[in-house]
Amino acid sequence: MKTLVTGSTGYVGAKLVHTLIDMGQDVKCLVRSRDKFNKLVKVKDVELIEGDLNDLTALKAAVNECKEIYHLAAFADIWTQDPETYHRINVQGTRNLLDIASDKGVRKVVVTSTAGVMGPCEFNAEPVTEDTNPDPPFYSRYDQSKFEQERVAMEYTGQEMDIVIVNPSRIYGPGIRGVSNSVSNLIELFDRGKWRFIPGDGTSMGNYVFIEDVVQGHLNAMRFGVSGNRYILGGENISYSDFFSKLNHITQRNQKLFKVPVNLLMLWSHSEVFMAKVFNKKPMIVPAFVQKLSKNWNLSSEKSMRELHYTYTDLTEGINKTLEWIRNG
Repeated sequence: MKTLVTGSTGYVGAKLVHTLIDMGQDVKCLVRSRDKFNKLVKVKDVELIEGDLNDLTALKAAVNECKEIYHLAAFADIWTQDPETYHRINVQGTRNLLDIASDKGVRKVVVTSTAGVMGPCEFNAEPVTEDTNPDPPFYSRYDQSKFEQERVAMEYTGQEMDIVIVNPSRIYGPGIRGVSNSVSNLIELFDRGKWRFIPGDGTSMGNYVFIEDVVQGHLNAMRFGVSGNRYILGGENISYSDFFSKLNHITQRNQKLFKVPVNLLMLWSHSEVFMAKVFNKKPMIVPAFVQKLSKNWNLSSEKSMRELHYTYTDLTEGINKTLEWIRNG
């Protein structure tokens, strides 16, 4: 039996491919560039199919002989000149893949979404679960497209093919650098003394999950996940103030930190987007990101722990492992 992984050159996808190979599985990967895969993922015992989610010929070749699919491929940039890119890749691309998977008799698909589609919780409210917000607010086109992706995926649950959705929170830990690994980049900047501010008043909450827990969550979702269900893959809930206090303690930097008002961050984000449009370059921050920063993102992974036998790494332990990777390469 073969297993297909899309998004194998991404942060989670690359780690998942390595894990599947170590487990002795026969892995295929849909890749846009063989060279990029060989440079970033660095495994040889994988069958590569070159193409993307809107290349139907490549998709058919990729899905052929596969009984299980991990669908991680997505457009996750914080900004683009063409906003339709989010829908074209994340929504239509998913439909293309699942159409072909259904036709070819795939047994089960694990679709990687994001905890961002759950929506924030009220301050001092109970952590958000998979069922808290059936119609959540969206602060970015990415989150909205992933919500639409989930709806597309659920259309296939009445067929013989099982569909399970996983929703990771803010992932950190060793792995490929990029948009999805921004928390690790922040930890590195802090460790070097180059990060000195706390967003807003520091009371907003976030949820942080170690990369290895997310990978294991995917594997458990394939093994134990119930078709038609979504599962939050989260870690610890912690405020920005407490998160940076923890970093100060672990790194022993004890550096003074400055709280930056949300209004100032919003002004900066708008100027970044303006410059991006004028000079066609990626902004460092966008208004949608600032809006999310000011919300509470307490999450509950209890359903995953109960049904997927999911566990997560203590935040202090995870940060220490991340720092060891950052410092030692």
